[in-house]
Amino acid sequence: MNDLPLADLDAFAAVARERSFRTAAKKRGVSASALSEALRRLESRLGVRLLNRTTRSVTVTEAGRRLVERLAPALGEIAGALDQAASEIDNPAGTLRLNVPTIVAREILPPIVGPFLQARPAITLEVTAEDGFIDVLAAGFDAGVRYEERLEKDMIAIPIGPRVQRYATAAAPAYLARRGVPQHPRDILDHATIRHRFQNGIALPWEFGEGETTITVAPPATVLANTIDLEISAAVAGLGIIRTFEEFLVPEIKAGRLVPILEEWVTSFPGPYLYYAGRRHMPPPLRAFVDFLKVRQRPLSR
Repeated sequence: MNDLPLADLDAFAAVARERSFRTAAKKRGVSASALSEALRRLESRLGVRLLNRTTRSVTVTEAGRRLVERLAPALGEIAGALDQAASEIDNPAGTLRLNVPTIVAREILPPIVGPFLQARPAITLEVTAEDGFIDVLAAGFDAGVRYEERLEKDMIAIPIGPRVQRYATAAAPAYLARRGVPQHPRDILDHATIRHRFQNGIALPWEFGEGETTITVAPPATVLANTIDLEISAAVAGLGIIRTFEEFLVPEIKAGRLVPILEEWVTSFPGPYLYYAGRRHMPPPLRAFVDFLKVRQRPLSR
């Protein structure tokens, strides 16, 4: 009997409470015949009469009374759980788990996280920063942030952060005084460099320029690392030339610890995207974050 339809049990409890098919149907927004059919199915499955009904009255049998007494607490718990689940649409709570690149964790998320969590204080944000590409859903994340070339085709993507970013190249003043200033990307082949290696072991070549004028070089590395802090420190120490997201270099350039080079070869590319599996039945924290990003990026009306 564990497979009794919950809807039929709920229909029986409603009729038993009201002592009327018509009144119960009106309160539930269904027809009296639908409730009558539900009761017929339930009594047939149980093999016992639960209600005595005539054209003038509806009364509960002894078996029906015992069943109502046992059902009431359980149905109340279920109703409360459903109400709570529905309320999370307007008052989302829970944990939002994001997997993002290092650049996003350091430069793009900070101005977003504060206002979002202030608006949604019942949400807890968990962020994992890594530059490797993983299946975010299989790894237990609600969503990820990636750039165009790494977006899965079957995922939904919405913009997050700046819509244009740039790669820039720089070196310490002492290094340039010692080794000279490269005038062309190919000159870097004769220089020491600090390069980034992804967690899968791949160190991508450096691309300069855009479109038909792109030049790709794979210079020798003095330092090869998967942490930007070490890479920048190595560049500031004069160990070689670094090429990375411009946002990482700006503080060091402003402080005079690094000098931009090959500025005519700065490479622009589209900013990152938040991506997730689908629009239907999204976890409330993710839905709230997506809605927040859409409002944040909406242009102001004039």
